[in-house]
Amino acid sequence: MPEILLNGPIGRLEARYTHNNVPSSPSVLILHAHPGHGGNMNNHLPLKLHKFFSDIGFSSLRFNFRGVGKSDGEHDGSEGELADSAIALDWLQNQNQESKEYWVCGISFGAWVGMQLLMRRPEIPKFILISPPVGKYDFNFLAPCPASGLVISAEKDNLIDNNDVNDVVKKLNKQKSITVKQETIKFADHFFLNNEQKVIDKIKKYIDQK
Repeated sequence: MPEILLNGPIGRLEARYTHNNVPSSPSVLILHAHPGHGGNMNNHLPLKLHKFFSDIGFSSLRFNFRGVGKSDGEHDGSEGELADSAIALDWLQNQNQESKEYWVCGISFGAWVGMQLLMRRPEIPKFILISPPVGKYDFNFLAPCPASGLVISAEKDNLIDNNDVNDVVKKLNKQKSITVKQETIKFADHFFLNNEQKVIDKIKKYIDQK
């Protein structure tokens, strides 16, 4: 998989991309966890997610936020990473102008950034949030949320309180025409170390039931 350098807001963004040659195939943007916790696009989970989505027919893009890997700049913690994500989505859409759907899949901090992106981009109809850091970051902007999706939580999460996540999911499901499915993976930690395949299995089940 060749390296791609996107023209980001403050310099280059290191990325990897797999293209599906069917013009109408769906596309997905994968956003990694917080770099302060070692998050980058080459962690086990984003790697497995990228391969999974590509194998089932998505055009798949993952990239390093600013200040991570070969990406220019410094970690911003909010608006900067959102701007990076918007540029990445623009690039993905340009490569897949006939794509039937554009999905966002975020891990932890990337889940928070991804939902902010979704709120600004109505062309995203589906989301997947993995260990969304509810309580660490404000998710109140999801009122209302314009898309349905899947939330995956870790039973042994040591960084967030799953009760807070449950409350957000319940709130979202009160909206008309919106369905947010929630799955919990037993014995897993916040980053699903050694449980990555279980995350993939939950996502596959969700997509198969669509």
